[in-house]
Amino acid sequence: MVTEDRRTYGFVGVRSISDNIILPNGDLFAKGGIWDKKKVQQEVAKICKRLSVKAPDANTLVGNLSGGNQQKVVLAKWLVRNIKLLILDEPTRGIDVGAKQEIYSLITEFAEQGLAIILISSDMPEVLSMSHRVGVVGGGKMLGILDRNEISQNKIMKMIVEAKGDE
Repeated sequence: MVTEDRRTYGFVGVRSISDNIILPNGDLFAKGGIWDKKKVQQEVAKICKRLSVKAPDANTLVGNLSGGNQQKVVLAKWLVRNIKLLILDEPTRGIDVGAKQEIYSLITEFAEQGLAIILISSDMPEVLSMSHRVGVVGGGKMLGILDRNEISQNKIMKMIVEAKGDE
């Protein structure tokens, strides 16, 4: 899961890009408690290239990266595992417009490659442009699900307003 608060829960700012990607995935890169440094370097280089992480090298501290590149490092640590489902909670909050477009492109690419994505967002344009289905949640309850051809800001807002009226 890519958390809403990446600075608190998504990465360790005083550690390198490499450490942030590899430490939660130690089982993939160590045998008998010993790191395979060559494998680590290859995987980190591959995933950073795939996600277009902009940094001098993999030893760069994540805290020194832009918000968009920090978010890419958070994504990278999960994508190393060849996951089937990615949960993204407010994936573009606090990053600049250019970085948002990069994240949107990555999300689209992941979906096209068959990765299931749950996108949690309070950004209506993001929801409208990135979703194939929208589940509207309010007050801890599922208010409804809209398929791609039904998704509109008016329908989403109507569900929310009607739920508020029922309280």
